[in-house]
Amino acid sequence: MGQATPAIGLLALLVVWLGAGQKAALIGITVYTVLPVLSHTIAGLRANDPALLEAARGIGMSPLEVLSRIELPPAVPLILAGVRTALVLNVGTATLAAFGGGGGLGVLITTGITTQRMPVLLLGSILTVALALLLDWFASLAELLLRPRGLEAGS
Repeated sequence: MGQATPAIGLLALLVVWLGAGQKAALIGITVYTVLPVLSHTIAGLRANDPALLEAARGIGMSPLEVLSRIELPPAVPLILAGVRTALVLNVGTATLAAFGGGGGLGVLITTGITTQRMPVLLLGSILTVALALLLDWFASLAELLLRPRGLEAGS
C-alpha cells in the first residue's frame, strides 16, 4: 500500500506538514527507500524452507544463529535487489523534490518547463536518466560482489 502512494502526493503532504525544503524531501526519499528494501527482505526470509529452519533449531542453534547462518544468506540476493530498486526509485523521487523546495536535478527540469527552455529541460532529464542508470549499474555490481558464496545466480 505504501509503495502505491504517488511520490508527488507524499512529498506534497510532507511539505504541508514540515514546510518546504530539504527536510521534507529527505523524509520522503527515506520512506520510499524503506518500502522496497523491507518487502524484498520479507520475501527473501519467507522463501526459506521451513523444514531447514526446524532442523537448525533442532540441532540447538539459537534464534540469532538460525537468522545469521540459515535464513539471511539465501535472502541476500533479494535484499540487494530491493536496495537496487530503491536506489533507482529514489532518483525519480529526488527529482520530484524540487516541487517542494528540495533542490536537485528536478530544479533544471522545472526551470526548463516554466521558462520554456527545452535545452535546460533536456539537460535535467538526461542527467536524471544517466544518474538512475549509473546507480542501477553500481547496484548490480554490488549484488555480484555481496552475494554469498555458493549461491547460484538464478537462486
